[in-house]
Amino acid sequence: MKLKVCGMKYTENIEQVAGISPDYLGFIFYEKSKRNFEGIIPELPKSIKKTGVFVNEYKEIVISLVEEYGLEAIQLHGDESVEYVAELKNQLTERRALFIEENKHIKKQKNKHTISKNEIEIIKVFGIKDNFNFDILKPYEAIIDFFLFDTKGKERGGNGVTFNWEVLKNYNSTKPFFLSGGIGLEQIEEVKNIIKTDLPIYALDVNSKFETKAGLKSVENIKRFKYEISTN
Repeated sequence: MKLKVCGMKYTENIEQVAGISPDYLGFIFYEKSKRNFEGIIPELPKSIKKTGVFVNEYKEIVISLVEEYGLEAIQLHGDESVEYVAELKNQLTERRALFIEENKHIKKQKNKHTISKNEIEIIKVFGIKDNFNFDILKPYEAIIDFFLFDTKGKERGGNGVTFNWEVLKNYNSTKPFFLSGGIGLEQIEEVKNIIKTDLPIYALDVNSKFETKAGLKSVENIKRFKYEISTN
């Protein structure tokens, strides 16, 4: 089971959390968020995918930040249409191909951010509360890598509340997804139970329940959570 820690903000804390070896670290590029990221991402182990979180952002800005920070995954947390996602995917693919062609004889400089040589993963978020029509996901399936199911609330993520996971019994796709929304240490048993089901859960996404303040994560609590979900 993969682990994504989202809403990272402070350099030292980023390095500390990276030391626990999560699979993804999420950086929110949304000015209305308390966790809006404006700093410098320190060098991370190659095993950790830098993930940019965007909300109804201009495609040009998304691509610019992908290149500036060397993002390896993008999480679309707004009302992005199928057309928007398809166009963004195509533009990212074109930029990646151009970058590879232009730099095929150049040795990569250490610590220099560039567009990833691998395909950039696209994660599309949908908010759920007590019910959800999973049929609306079908048009997205061919153009995204993962869905992410979060709790529908006032904020675009980081609400600290879980949704009714019973709704996921109606998930009728094989597309893997991230499970998010108010997951904390108090949900460990429920998490263990749901990952034993046949649902194609790819990763757990944690954020506010592991914070001492917005954007600052408790390393010990994340370490404990990671250990607990990896044991039965």
